[in-house]
Amino acid sequence: MSRAVLALLVGSALSTSLVERAQAQSPARGAAVTAPAPPVQASVAQATLAQLMKGTLYPASNVFFAAQDQNPADVPRAKDPNMATDLLTSSYGKWEAVENSALAIAEVANLLALPGRKCANGLDVPVRNADWARFVQELREAGMTAYAAAQTRNQDKIIDATDVMTTACKNCHDRYREKKLADRCK
Repeated sequence: MSRAVLALLVGSALSTSLVERAQAQSPARGAAVTAPAPPVQASVAQATLAQLMKGTLYPASNVFFAAQDQNPADVPRAKDPNMATDLLTSSYGKWEAVENSALAIAEVANLLALPGRKCANGLDVPVRNADWARFVQELREAGMTAYAAAQTRNQDKIIDATDVMTTACKNCHDRYREKKLADRCK
């Protein structure tokens, strides 16, 4: 038997074997394929509500609110935009930073609804309270209103959206932040 014929026979047998093995390991045609579940961690560190606010909502809202006073298109880029700590002057600055910050506000609303988060004073964040859920939804909607306004690149629309954002924040702050220290959640 020549080497070429032997190689052809061995190669054919090998590929048939690989195909049969793949078919045996894969689900039937039309069956749902599910990815393996990610490993579950016994304990996940979470930011307190105050840390979440200071690290995400406060900076994102500052970028958004800045757009009512200065047109983001006129903000000069940082000397090194990749290293800029001012989002408006970064590589993703100007109006894009305003859009991204508005979306971040809407997305962080989801984090405010996660069970298990603590207030800075150790109390549980009141995620089961109906008013908390309403305030979180108002924040989410305010973020999306802000995003829509930022997309127009119109400062008058930004000013209108800042009113919506301010109201959403104030509603929650009046109920949960502006209380005597022992009862407040922040």
